[in-house]
Amino acid sequence: MRALWPLCLALGAAAAAGGEGGRPSAERSAVWGPGLRAAVALPARYFYVQAVDAQGLRFTSSPGENAFQVKITAPEEQFTRVGVQVLDRKDGSFLVRYRMYASYKSLRIEVKTGDKHVAKSPYILKGPIYHENCDCPQEESSAWLEEMNCPQTIPQIQRDLANFPSVDPDKISKEIPQRFGQRQSLCHYTIKDNEVYIKTYGEHVGFRIFMDAILLSLTRKVKMPDVEFFVNLGDWPLEKRKTPQNLHPIFSWCGSSESKDIVMPTYDLTDSVLETMGRVSLDMMSVQANTGPSWEDKNTTAFWRGRDSRKERLELVKLSRKYPEIIDAAFTNFFFFKHDENLYGPIVKHISFFDFFKYKYQINIDGTVAAYRLPYLLAGNSVVLKQDSTYYEHFYNELQPWKHYIPFKSDLSDLLEKLQWAKDHDEEAKNIAKSGQEFARNNLMGDHIFCYYFKLFQEYASLQVSEPKIRDGMEKVQQPDDDLFPCTCHRKKVQ
Repeated sequence: MRALWPLCLALGAAAAAGGEGGRPSAERSAVWGPGLRAAVALPARYFYVQAVDAQGLRFTSSPGENAFQVKITAPEEQFTRVGVQVLDRKDGSFLVRYRMYASYKSLRIEVKTGDKHVAKSPYILKGPIYHENCDCPQEESSAWLEEMNCPQTIPQIQRDLANFPSVDPDKISKEIPQRFGQRQSLCHYTIKDNEVYIKTYGEHVGFRIFMDAILLSLTRKVKMPDVEFFVNLGDWPLEKRKTPQNLHPIFSWCGSSESKDIVMPTYDLTDSVLETMGRVSLDMMSVQANTGPSWEDKNTTAFWRGRDSRKERLELVKLSRKYPEIIDAAFTNFFFFKHDENLYGPIVKHISFFDFFKYKYQINIDGTVAAYRLPYLLAGNSVVLKQDSTYYEHFYNELQPWKHYIPFKSDLSDLLEKLQWAKDHDEEAKNIAKSGQEFARNNLMGDHIFCYYFKLFQEYASLQVSEPKIRDGMEKVQQPDDDLFPCTCHRKKVQ
């Protein structure tokens, strides 16, 4: 979606590692990113710092994790309730993230190296600057999209909605529950006047918490279109009709080449965005500071851990038993093939996801559907070997094999061959790892996820041929009321 490096850095970068062994230059180092714009409200805001030496050469390895100091204050307040973390990405750049627990009239962001301000520090954000729980939506969606720097179009949304030239809320509100409501777990949502309403179908509706949370977060930030839609809470995509007639629009977290579901970012990625610097430890920012040793120092055994949710995973563990010097694969849990535990066990202890990146080669293999760990694997500094699959997440179709990952056949028949290729072509494998990492950094951060959801609902809403309604049996999804520091919204109330 966006280039990560500013043009001035690209022009000043050396082909070889610049600045190594020296100190970053306060004047030449660069600071940029959405967290320096007051209007970009995210659960955790972020910006970047790039170390550049006195000769204008960009650092390509860490100048030390304490090379830069960041201080964020609210000048007009006695206390500033902001959590700040400076994450060393080990490539000469730093990701600074901060989470506000109250709203402020202005913020002062100081970035220093030693006792000198870096680039244009201090950065003054003129507010009001609203924290995540502040219910103060931007009335003009076009203004919000511009503030967030959202793309004009998102190809996957275009592909998914091409199956539905029009949507009749009155019709689908009857037909979808009749067709799927008895056997599946569904949420029927209506957003009306920027309020969220829901009716659930099926027994297992606990995963509605992720959908509720992202919808409430969006309505706190921007005036949402009036829209009515159904969300599939299960793993598998539902709409499998071959003919375009009578297709039903179902929103799912996973798509497949054999279905017509409308794909959203996974609940896992969504939750990690909402809870960054909160209750989750694995998210698209934290992984960037935990990518293990340098490429040259990583273990050259291919690595995989997971549960027994697919037959091919059993085959992977068999391969690992046969070629332990090539593949380290083991189960952390048995559920689907408990009767085979003696063959493929014993189970091993869970290890931190960050420890995966001690290994140069990461194997990504489907679970019940797509393996939702792929965004985090890409963000690391290891090369991903990805199984060919009919399943996909919202971003898979923008990935290119041999550019962002190394593909292998769904039956694993060429996995050893692909691993050997990677070992024989180390520089190419390293470049693929770097391209995958750049893709994740540029397309899977929190602002990208919010843009995707909003654009999806906006474009879907434009297909509706009748008015979305608050249907019988729907209940209002309430905004959280446990905010310790309520805000005052300075915008006009959304009508």
